Amino acid sequence: MKLYGKIFKEAKIIREALVEREDGKASYRDLLEGCLIDVCRELEIPVPLWLKKNTSEYAAYRRTFFSNEQFVEKVTFDKFEIYVE
Repeated sequence: MKLYGKIFKEAKIIREALVEREDGKASYRDLLEGCLIDVCRELEIPVPLWLKKNTSEYAAYRRTFFSNEQFVEKVTFDKFEIYVE
């Protein structure tokens, strides 16, 4: 699985990262969770709270956005996007 992550501030991309993880024995959910943690580590941001709207967006479009309110710690950007290709 390849997971892309982008951080936006004022509608501009300020940082982006790509992580790849392959494990034939892991479930899709476990791969996604591991990749999300890895991309957050690469971007040096905390892991956001995954809400029901994220599940719906991801299931429909294979991408989802996290607003800055979905982070427990204070962040300096407007939104964080992840998507799989």
